[in-house]
Amino acid sequence: MYFKSIFFEDYELGSKRVTLGRTITETDFVVHAGHTGDFFPHHMDEEWCKTQPFKKRIAHGTMIFSIGIGLTASEINPEAFSKGYDRLRFVKPVHIGDTIHSEITISEKSEAKKPEYGSVTEHVEVINQHGEVVLVCDHLLLAKRKTTTA
Repeated sequence: MYFKSIFFEDYELGSKRVTLGRTITETDFVVHAGHTGDFFPHHMDEEWCKTQPFKKRIAHGTMIFSIGIGLTASEINPEAFSKGYDRLRFVKPVHIGDTIHSEITISEKSEAKKPEYGSVTEHVEVINQHGEVVLVCDHLLLAKRKTTTA
């Protein structure tokens, strides 16, 4: 993890960065279930899952979101802050043993309500070891300007 100052003017539409990977484990399932209270059989009951179309336990979508976004935190920008996330979709299931990484692309830039900031949208794709997108969302940022516009 490192700090890198990026001002609104420095963001380039279409620029992309790729994170390192992370393998999903049994421990991830158990810890996430304990944190959230989501002990649904889809996540916790291997034998029941064998009777279902997906045949094995599937990861909590919220866990994959948390891990996928956590992977993006290898670069900290002190000139911007998160406003939240839009258009979150769980595209494909993730299973124990799958390895995911995140790809972040600057997809939008626009004016913000306060002239000393600009709005930036990072399109985030979480991708498994087969190159399949498993989760997508848009990360909304406010980034400081180098100079304010009047």
